[in-house]
Amino acid sequence: MGDIYGYIRVSEKSQNPQRQWDIMTEQEGIPPKYIFEDRASGRDFNRKAYNALVGTENTVPLLHAGDLLVIYSIDRLGRNYTEIKEQWKHITRTLGADIKVIDMPLLDTRSTNGNDLERTFIADLVLQILSYCAQKERENILARQKQGIAAMKTVDGKKVSLKTGKPTGRPAIGYPQDWPEVYARWKNKEITAVEARQLLGLKTTTFYKLARQYETDHPPAVSM
Repeated sequence: MGDIYGYIRVSEKSQNPQRQWDIMTEQEGIPPKYIFEDRASGRDFNRKAYNALVGTENTVPLLHAGDLLVIYSIDRLGRNYTEIKEQWKHITRTLGADIKVIDMPLLDTRSTNGNDLERTFIADLVLQILSYCAQKERENILARQKQGIAAMKTVDGKKVSLKTGKPTGRPAIGYPQDWPEVYARWKNKEITAVEARQLLGLKTTTFYKLARQYETDHPPAVSM
């Protein structure tokens, strides 16, 4: 019998992982030092705690043959259908460790007195169904978000929330007080861009962003 590790993931810093911690420590009896937590999206597996468990090209995995990795649900592992299957195979076949999904007893790769071949087949089958559903859920969420944005009215070039009536996204950057004069001197090559942004007290990226915005808002007159 090897070591037992717990893996916890929440998508945002504002989400509370305490329920997963309670289940890992109280129900599963896993010591806190063997529980690893990520606060990251499930769209990929580039996560610090997870990589510590399974290893990377440059690091040795903590999981070894005979160890057990416990997760609360399959979506805590990830939401990308293809990558979930790849990581499942990496853990169970390359590393030789077992996986237990708490809320889905069929997803437990540990050997029992039953037929191991059938157990592996059932676990792989259920995994494919659940991971597919996890990815479809994510795709549906993204599709609903795009539909909601498309349905928003546009005011002054910005989408307006149907719920609050306020513009979405970051507020537009305002022009400094002396912008028209300094901009005109820069365009007439009387001063350099460095001198212009220093006069305006702007960073390089902000200066050029405002220049593009200003040129869009104030296109040059076409001579006849």
